[in-house]
Amino acid sequence: MEREEFNRCAAKYQDTVYRVALNCFGSAADAEDAVQEVFLRLYTADPDFESEEHRRRWLIRVALNYCKNELRRFGRRRQVSMEDVEIPFEQPEQGELFSVVMTLPEKYRTALYLFYYEDYTVKEIAEALEIKISAATTRLSRAREALRRELKEVGYNG
Repeated sequence: MEREEFNRCAAKYQDTVYRVALNCFGSAADAEDAVQEVFLRLYTADPDFESEEHRRRWLIRVALNYCKNELRRFGRRRQVSMEDVEIPFEQPEQGELFSVVMTLPEKYRTALYLFYYEDYTVKEIAEALEIKISAATTRLSRAREALRRELKEVGYNG
């Protein structure tokens, strides 16, 4: 992969990879490490992509695999409080909602993120997480219900 193409790709997708990793780890430092590792793998593997969408999905899949392997390898890492992570939002309500979403278990956060932010279908979520379609549907349903309960408890008005 040529340097110019790599730099363009990194600039375009590093935020996406970071958000995926942050959803998995709940730690900004671990998410930053994941971004570096994912783009190193892109640079060294230099895969052929059919389209930009194929490239984006490949990066997300590699990020999910990296996060899953790291969590498995080191067990549950110490997570940094989400109050210590600064992610700019256009509206304050988005930050409040993000804080509540980050309190959900990782498997629910990831499913919600892929569905609502990356526009994955349930089938694509199942493939990305290497689970059955029915399991992906169940995770989304449970995630939505847990999010509703959490939002009600904190009195979210967004």
